[in-house]
Amino acid sequence: MDIDVEQDNDGLQYPAQARDHKQAYEEWDKFLTRCICTRLSNQKFADFVSILHSKHPLPPVAVADIFLKPCSFNRDTLDPLVQHQYIRTLSDKKYIDAPSILNALYKYSTSHTQAQAVGHTDLDAAQAGDARWRSSYGQEETNFYSLTKAVAQGTGIKSRSDALGVCKIVAKWMTLFTLAASAFAQDIMGQLHSTRAKEDMEASRAAFVMLLLGVCENATVLQALSNSSAKEVRKALSESLTSFVPSIMQSGASAIADRLEAFRTGTLASFEPVDKKNEAAKAEFDDLLDSTLGLENFPVTELPVVNTRAGLYIYLNASLVCRPFVDDAYLYNYLQIRYNGDYQTCFIDLILASFDVLANAVFRSEGQKTAHVLHSYLINKLPVLLANLAQPLSSVFPPVTPQYCITTALAQVDTNAFPTLSAMFDVSTSSNNTFTDSVRQEFCWACCLHGLIPESAIEGLLGEISYQSLPEGGKLVKEKLFNKCMSNPETITVLVGEIDKMDGNVGAICQALAEVITHMCATKDTMTLKQICSQLAKKPLSLDVLLLFVKLDTVLRPLCDLLDNWKYDDEQGEYQPVYEEFGSILLLVLAFVHRYNLSALDLGVTSSDSFTAKLLCSGQYNRPMEELSEQESAQLGGWIQGLFNSESGGLGDELMSSCTPQDFHLLVSTLFYQTVLALSGDRLPEENLKNGFEYLVDTFLLPSLVMAVRFLSDYLRTSRGNEPKAVIKILQIILLTKQGSNEAQAMLAAVITIVAKPLEHALRSHQRQDPKNQDIEPLLKAVKDSNPVPSRTGGSDQKEFEGWSNTPNGGLQAAVRYTIQTMVQWSLHPGLNVTPTPYTHRQMIFALKTLGAKRLLQLIMDEVKLTSEAGSASYIYDIAVSLICAPDVTNLPPPLSQGDPTLSTSSTQPRLSLRQVLRWQAEDCKKIQKTDPVAAEHIVRLFRRVEAQMHIVIPQAPTLMQEDLGLGLDDNAATSLDGLAATQGDVMVPDDTGMDLDLGAGAADMGLDMGVGDGGLGLGGDDDIFGSLGPVGDGTDLLDGWDGML
Repeated sequence: MDIDVEQDNDGLQYPAQARDHKQAYEEWDKFLTRCICTRLSNQKFADFVSILHSKHPLPPVAVADIFLKPCSFNRDTLDPLVQHQYIRTLSDKKYIDAPSILNALYKYSTSHTQAQAVGHTDLDAAQAGDARWRSSYGQEETNFYSLTKAVAQGTGIKSRSDALGVCKIVAKWMTLFTLAASAFAQDIMGQLHSTRAKEDMEASRAAFVMLLLGVCENATVLQALSNSSAKEVRKALSESLTSFVPSIMQSGASAIADRLEAFRTGTLASFEPVDKKNEAAKAEFDDLLDSTLGLENFPVTELPVVNTRAGLYIYLNASLVCRPFVDDAYLYNYLQIRYNGDYQTCFIDLILASFDVLANAVFRSEGQKTAHVLHSYLINKLPVLLANLAQPLSSVFPPVTPQYCITTALAQVDTNAFPTLSAMFDVSTSSNNTFTDSVRQEFCWACCLHGLIPESAIEGLLGEISYQSLPEGGKLVKEKLFNKCMSNPETITVLVGEIDKMDGNVGAICQALAEVITHMCATKDTMTLKQICSQLAKKPLSLDVLLLFVKLDTVLRPLCDLLDNWKYDDEQGEYQPVYEEFGSILLLVLAFVHRYNLSALDLGVTSSDSFTAKLLCSGQYNRPMEELSEQESAQLGGWIQGLFNSESGGLGDELMSSCTPQDFHLLVSTLFYQTVLALSGDRLPEENLKNGFEYLVDTFLLPSLVMAVRFLSDYLRTSRGNEPKAVIKILQIILLTKQGSNEAQAMLAAVITIVAKPLEHALRSHQRQDPKNQDIEPLLKAVKDSNPVPSRTGGSDQKEFEGWSNTPNGGLQAAVRYTIQTMVQWSLHPGLNVTPTPYTHRQMIFALKTLGAKRLLQLIMDEVKLTSEAGSASYIYDIAVSLICAPDVTNLPPPLSQGDPTLSTSSTQPRLSLRQVLRWQAEDCKKIQKTDPVAAEHIVRLFRRVEAQMHIVIPQAPTLMQEDLGLGLDDNAATSLDGLAATQGDVMVPDDTGMDLDLGAGAADMGLDMGVGDGGLGLGGDDDIFGSLGPVGDGTDLLDGWDGML
């Protein structure tokens, strides 16, 4: 959708297609200028632009051209107000669309400057003349990501016209990026372009590649391209891809390049016309086959079913790789179908797989912090699961006992990872790993606690005398613990401290604590709730253990509801304790969010008025003063006076009574933004700053530092002038000045754990920009010394990523193949004490996100075919089924909302899964059979096994022992089954649903109203918190209000 333009005498350009609307174009141009100059709020802009459009309508291509072109007073980069607010409003009102945005960005892109360096001049770009952005890469990156999300959600490309328009301009963009990359490559001496410009271009190109992948896989686009009239568009795409794909391969994106090349040579090529007569005959024959031979009747030779040791090992790895997902109903369902009534083998294999998972973590040197939850699962969760599987063993003929199965399993456990007591003292055989030395004994005593084996049998199982014993209080029961907590709140502190024990009783403790939290939220006993939340927030590893026995929303939904509906009592006395109670509860919620990369939807929060949702979506972003209400402005001024004005008397009840804890936490980033401006402008004495932070590092305000430090981290990357020094000064006070009580220091450590990753990235980024700055290293050391606990999001670290990507003969694809091959070899030779093959399910999650479900499934199918030809078909099929059916907690649909039920389904959908792609391929089995009958048979056979394994049945776990265990497994299993069908649904659209607390600044435009304002660029008088204290002129007296205060 190119824009033809004509040049007017005044130098402005007008679309030729809007020649009759020259006046309208001028009105829109004047309107935009006024909006920028006055910093018109987005709400007012939305009202005025509707009126303007009704009086002077313009097509989307013209509107986008006006808003995305440089203006006479700004040719550097697009104003943030336009980028983050106006463009979104125009899109929401359908005044601009995807093709028009891409056209305008292309026309004024800085990349044309590099393209001209290699002798290329585009007609549209030439007509833009000098009105080209000096640096457009940032705005291009942001818009590309926004358009990627819109395309994925089905709002970016709605019609055939949109599809072809986007394809045309996307082809031009590919050519432009190819030329720009070529120019940078030729500029070896760096005489024409800086390193920063090259990095910015590559960042913009990376965002464009994500959009390109979304466009190439969009159903509307594919349908439009398949039309005969789209021949020229297909040709343009094919030619552009031919040159573009090699350019991105040079940057290391081989996996993405493969997907684009497959689209060019496969999908696009398939749309080219063929002989009509032959096609008609083929279509008639295909219709005949379809009517007589369906997928259900496709002939496949059945193979023997083998339950490999690797199969359950993969499933448990996937369940524990990030947020623990050992759901009783899912697991019992999986085991019942997998073992088909063979309870003895099931019992033994579950024990072996559990030990294998922990041994794998030890051999991979993942550290005790990572393996803690695996250890707790083995000792505290597994005996409970086994106790519920024990009763069916009596129906086996001949009958077997749990003791027999446990003895058989322990005989096959690797003694290198889990030595016997005597082996621990044998220098020649000891692994010197104190972490796993006592696991055998702990497991046996836990099984004894749950009635699986008698105490007298433990010595026989271990082959020696054990120096451990049953817990002093015996087996704990949830109901009794709950009642004890209700009668004596001090018990709560004791129970939280016992979550990390390895004695088999932790399940009852976690269940009881969950019920305590729910009860306290319902009764609004916030004083006691503060105690338990504060303790848990300081123990991230305990959160993992808690989720072994309690569903996530069971804990978080009551807490979020309490925070959202928090109100002062009518007879409220002191307000500082209220802030402290609120902050402790909020800190626990933020600890969960950070540790597992949760979004508001993951918490079950969907209401637009929810405090929790607002905080997670925009809490770390400064809000421009013009967007604040009068009440918020007054509250913000009150906090500045109370914190930094030594004559105000500090923070009193009057201030806190007029500002609820919710209001305060939503204003924190704006408060810190104003503080940075005041400090950088020498309007805030350092002594006053330190005095103010004595309040902020106290326990009643300290949780607010999560969003404050997140804001400072983001702002450090984008600020200029004296502002970075002010940010660093504030961070020094927070991190290097040891203030407050021991409780405050412990809470600060919990805060640093949450913000450590984005803070470290921001500090290192600033260090690269200012390598001589001596203030950065002490801050980095302080972050490291706080010993932050790594999160469990399922994401791979840099070392893992580099290792997989650098695998010989294929990078990540070769690494995945090697993993599958080692699983097969291990399953073929499961001799006694064989060390489990190294594995982390993070590799599969990473491969699924990087290669895509279709390409990853093809890798699995290739291994199925090769291994089957080698004579090990039954083994590879079990491993393939396990990989496809493994739970992916990073790709679960959000829990059903208690509010508007439509919001959770419309906002996000899970990504495409291996199971869905396998189903699609199976449905095309007849087509595949004509070219590769062997592949078609493998696909159908694997599809049937996967669907059989994922079939939902009511688990036949015995219920007689559950009441005795006191874990409430019946209710948990029933609740889990309610969501089982939804979790395995078929509607899957690519999208990232997690709200990571480590979002960069560019993520603010990913479909959430982050409330981003100027960000410190082009500030006007409205950004002065003390604007109400006196008139503000042209902006030079922005911070005059501080002089009157201090």
